[in-house]
Amino acid sequence: MTQTPNHRRAVLRAAAAAPFAGAFAWPLGAWAQAARGGVLVIGTTQKPRHLNSAVQSGIATMFPAAQLFASPLRMSADWKPQPYLAERFELSSDNRSVTLHLRRDAVFHDGRPITAEDLKFSIETIRDNHPFRSMYAPVNAVTIDGPLKAVVRLAEPHPALLLAMSTSLTPIIPKHIFGDGVDPKVHPRNANPVGSGPFKLVEFKPGEHIVMERNERFFLKDLPRLDRLIVKEYKDNASMLLAFEKGEIDVHPLIADPREIERARKIPGVQLVGSAQPAVGPLIWLAFNTQNPKLADKRVRQAISYAIDRKFIADTLFGGIHKVATGPIARGSPFYSAEVQSYAHNLATATQLLDAAGLKAGPNGKRLALDVDAIPGSQELKTIQEYLKPALAKAGIEVTVRLSPDFPTWARRVASHQFEMTMDSVWNWGDPVIGVHRTWLSSNIKPGVIWSNTQGYRNARVDELLEAAAKEMDLAKRKAQYREVQKIVVDDCPVAFLIEATITEGYAAKVVQPPKGIWGMIDAMNDISVRKA
Repeated sequence: MTQTPNHRRAVLRAAAAAPFAGAFAWPLGAWAQAARGGVLVIGTTQKPRHLNSAVQSGIATMFPAAQLFASPLRMSADWKPQPYLAERFELSSDNRSVTLHLRRDAVFHDGRPITAEDLKFSIETIRDNHPFRSMYAPVNAVTIDGPLKAVVRLAEPHPALLLAMSTSLTPIIPKHIFGDGVDPKVHPRNANPVGSGPFKLVEFKPGEHIVMERNERFFLKDLPRLDRLIVKEYKDNASMLLAFEKGEIDVHPLIADPREIERARKIPGVQLVGSAQPAVGPLIWLAFNTQNPKLADKRVRQAISYAIDRKFIADTLFGGIHKVATGPIARGSPFYSAEVQSYAHNLATATQLLDAAGLKAGPNGKRLALDVDAIPGSQELKTIQEYLKPALAKAGIEVTVRLSPDFPTWARRVASHQFEMTMDSVWNWGDPVIGVHRTWLSSNIKPGVIWSNTQGYRNARVDELLEAAAKEMDLAKRKAQYREVQKIVVDDCPVAFLIEATITEGYAAKVVQPPKGIWGMIDAMNDISVRKA
């Protein structure tokens, strides 16, 4: 039967009105065919557990959440805060508060007005539950001054406050849904949220796809331009690249392997955006469980770091598209310092450190046996994970590569400290207060929470410096504080810093205006569109 546009819209309205579980029997291809126009299909290897980024970090959740929820502010391409859900804002002269004025015409996807109460509830929920604990730690109150005006008050100045209020980091969630007393980290509506953003959820099928459609009542006139967003999950980058080549998906969010980049370049009309998402500062490292007796001695961790040839990883394994990492802050940050121990590949130094730690070589040359995990679905992490086995064997360390069937399994192992070593990809998130502090503050050792201080790292001086930098508004002083932090952390070696990843996003020829802001694809896809066939 041929469907008219009116009939298609009626079908979609009927589906949206049905109960969430079991209401959507259409195959994924039918969703694209039924769209009015402007459908964008995005591939991913990420496996989100839910869609509420108020209580969960990581791209798996944060990308779809940026479409489903609006934030108070957005960041321009030159790192300047801009109005979004808040039509205007004022930062106090003492940097102790910011006043937000919400748009009068903004409503949630169920038609309820978005109010200052929702903003207050959202910020408090994020402060109390988000893995980026330091992001809103200084917030001691959010006061309401009318239905659309809220004042975020701080116990101390917060240099990253306005950045924190931008896309994905501060989704405005409805109090009338999530304020029912249920723990927001396990709220049943996290998988079926009522949002405030440019797209509404149609179907979330974990392990398969997410379907979102245009929010006709979005507060920005004539936006978003797309009618539908479909996020389709793939088991690995190889299958996703094949789908990109065949035109099954329009966007490949992360092409990291040099051979895959060369293949992608051969796709007619392909648009490759290199060095995308500059604010995220993606670092790839080998994390150590410092609470494990095998790795409690920093000399052992340092020995492992010396046994790894970072230049080989960057230049040979990844064709020179990534840079060698030196510490916890990426080069693109104004707070980066190269004044740290380099850990240039040196097997002699590695074996000397192991000897000094009491790990003498046995008759077969073996000194120590360790497991190494990695986030499943990432080919680059898997490549380094496999490299570690022969590389560390040269220092007498027997490595067992341990695989996880899916992301939740890996996350549970690492967050509960049930690991010895793991490959990980952790991002700076624009300002160290947001993305760096969470990994090294001893107060952020939070069992069960991934991408907190899962190394179990403790250093009183680092705690002191980070706490001071979190409220220091003088740029020169902050740089000095972070310079010392980098030097100490690299020496303590709770992780072996390996490479700074260069993010390359791939877009099909029909895609118009790929995102080029500081967050790249993690931002709301309001302006992107597709050429009609």
